[in-house]
Amino acid sequence: MPPRLAALETRPPLTRPAMSNERDRRGRIALTSRYVELDGRPAIPVSGELHYSRVPRSQWRERLQLMRSGGVTVVSTYVIWIHHEPVRGEPRFADGLDVAAFVRLAAEVGLDVVVRIGPWCHGEVRNGGFPHWVAEASVAHRTDDPAYLDLVRGWFDLIGRELAPLCGPDSPVIGIQVENELIDRPGHLATLVGLAREAGLAAPIWTATAWDGAELPPEVVMPVFGGYADGFWVDADAPWPSSFRAHFRFSHDWDDPGIGADLRGERADAPAAAGTAAPPRARAAASPDFPVATCELGGGMATAYHRRPLPGALDLATVANAKLGSGSNWQGYYMYAGGLNPGDGLQESLATGYPNDLPRFDYDFHAPIGAAGILAPSHAALRIQHAFLAAFGDRLAPMTSRLPERMPRADDDRSTLRWAVRSEGDAGFLFVGHHEPFDALAAVAGVRFEVALASGTALVPPSSRPPLTIPPGTVARWPLGLALGGAVVEWATASVVTVLGADRTPDPSTSAAAAVPTLVLLAEPGVPATVSVSTDVASAPLLVDARDDDGPTLHRLRDDHAELDLLILPATWADELWVLDARSGERMVLRSRSPLWLDDDALRARSDRTPHVERYDPTAGAFVGVAFDGTDSQRLPVRHTEVVRFDPNLARADFGGTPARRAAPTAYDLDRLAVRIPLEGLGSPEDGVMRTLLVEWAGDVATLEVDGRTVADRFWDGTPWLVDLDAASVHASAQVVLRILQLHPDAKIHLPPAAAARRRTHDGPLGSLDRLVGLRSTVWRAIH
Repeated sequence: MPPRLAALETRPPLTRPAMSNERDRRGRIALTSRYVELDGRPAIPVSGELHYSRVPRSQWRERLQLMRSGGVTVVSTYVIWIHHEPVRGEPRFADGLDVAAFVRLAAEVGLDVVVRIGPWCHGEVRNGGFPHWVAEASVAHRTDDPAYLDLVRGWFDLIGRELAPLCGPDSPVIGIQVENELIDRPGHLATLVGLAREAGLAAPIWTATAWDGAELPPEVVMPVFGGYADGFWVDADAPWPSSFRAHFRFSHDWDDPGIGADLRGERADAPAAAGTAAPPRARAAASPDFPVATCELGGGMATAYHRRPLPGALDLATVANAKLGSGSNWQGYYMYAGGLNPGDGLQESLATGYPNDLPRFDYDFHAPIGAAGILAPSHAALRIQHAFLAAFGDRLAPMTSRLPERMPRADDDRSTLRWAVRSEGDAGFLFVGHHEPFDALAAVAGVRFEVALASGTALVPPSSRPPLTIPPGTVARWPLGLALGGAVVEWATASVVTVLGADRTPDPSTSAAAAVPTLVLLAEPGVPATVSVSTDVASAPLLVDARDDDGPTLHRLRDDHAELDLLILPATWADELWVLDARSGERMVLRSRSPLWLDDDALRARSDRTPHVERYDPTAGAFVGVAFDGTDSQRLPVRHTEVVRFDPNLARADFGGTPARRAAPTAYDLDRLAVRIPLEGLGSPEDGVMRTLLVEWAGDVATLEVDGRTVADRFWDGTPWLVDLDAASVHASAQVVLRILQLHPDAKIHLPPAAAARRRTHDGPLGSLDRLVGLRSTVWRAIH
């Protein structure tokens, strides 16, 4: 029997909440009970977190442009109190703390903004973001205690002075989040919204995090959810928990009791301690008044000293795809761009009463855009999904999510296929997400999907075609009944990426087509790519099979009823594929391994040499080379000036903490025990050049010192460490020292599989400097 979808259901009527419709109305954005509207049309926003105070101001623009080229449409950011007012009465909003300048720049780049104003934010920040004088105040924190509210009022007034002028009718600020992970004080959340309004802050959407059965004030805030592939907040010796596994399956349960679980169960006015647990709570459900939205899908994961998760690109893409298939109508990632703490001692730590030791500076998060501005593989894996949302979000948003009759039975079910459908009428999208880390899933053979649509049941593939085998690792979005160019794509076994050319609305009467549309699809590894297209109900569908070689397949359909180009790209192109939307309305499909973005609709690339970029020309039906103007750059002649010698008899296995969560070594420990490695050849800042130091190493903790001051650090997890030398203020005459502390074989540290394997095969304390590379890169401009 084929995998069968649950029957069609009657949906409640579409309603419009007072938020964004009666209150804080904006002409451009509004909410319904099912989806967001942009300029009057359904849409699925994509938000990505970037903390401006953790990124040098000189790099804001490029980071934002890389976010936009990754398909992000909204940048979200914490306004972190301890960064801005460490000393009471001495607020700082200049230079890299100029939040108003950041918001204006985001708008200039083409991004909307969600500001998360706290006052408590967490974000792996010391005191959860409270300045010391707030954390130590004799008040009932995170409550309606008048003394506490007086402190908050002062903070919101400071933010209001900066952002209230940017909260008008044409504001890029489309959302404001108050507090974070506050689960049982809906009245206090409503109070915070009121205080923010008094300070002049306004936005069409007000949000609050809804996980762990959070009680939220009805109609005051829109609930937003999260989902991570792995997390540092689990004990070192704990197995991969169910709360992470659940996000790899399609589900209509939006709660996550695991996010921040180690911080719950304490009084709200005191730091949380390790080992505490709150009593079970009712699971939070999606609100019937608002669309399902996420704000914290894992864009990666932070690294704690005791536990160092490393979710891969496929892991992150699977979770994001599962949320789309389950009905998410706002995809929000935390983090999308990593960074560095703007000073020492600003991190969450055991010493400040929190359950985890985080790096003093490093907040790379293994995000799609790393702390040094270098793209991770997840940027490619996610931007393909975002291109699909940009092209077809208006169709997907109103569609209902339905789950198959047979679902995975439990965490250890590795054989049941994982899939879902979103549909409306006879159109829809079939989502497959058959992947899970750590526990390999089994291939599923003999697959035909049985999908109930409005006019009948569809089989994919039909009985006239061979059944499919779905290999593990398949993450797909296949079209069903997709109307385009006068034709209907009845089904396809390749993922929809985008459409080029003509107007993309399904009703041809709404707009005259300016050109023949090109539907771009991406084949799945190990799955034969076939497209079934109908142009006339009286004729049998046309079947288009992708070529067997490693090139694209183009089929041009022309008859009395339809004009449509079908472009099927090979699965091997996935990591090189870019879809960029210019403000002019032009949509570009490109193939490149270099980072790309648009600056005033002009194509840019970052590379150390002439970038190889190909752009699809719909008229020619082929990819053609793009010429660039720029300057080649040589690698930096970086080297260490002394022989590196590690001590095979390192005796220190731990530095305190609890049995399940060991403490990180202090600066004093590192000064005494870490190997000191002086470096030369890192150069000086150069106009238009980005300098990056790549360190391949093994051990426990590494730090970089410039002129005797630690400016960056890293906990080892088996991945290379990329250091932004310009952000570190490295110059040619600076004394630069790399320190590496060995990892003792008895240290209770949870490592990713590859790093753990290296540790197991090493006899004694592990310490190694494998390679140093100094990279230079410049921005290249496409020549028109």
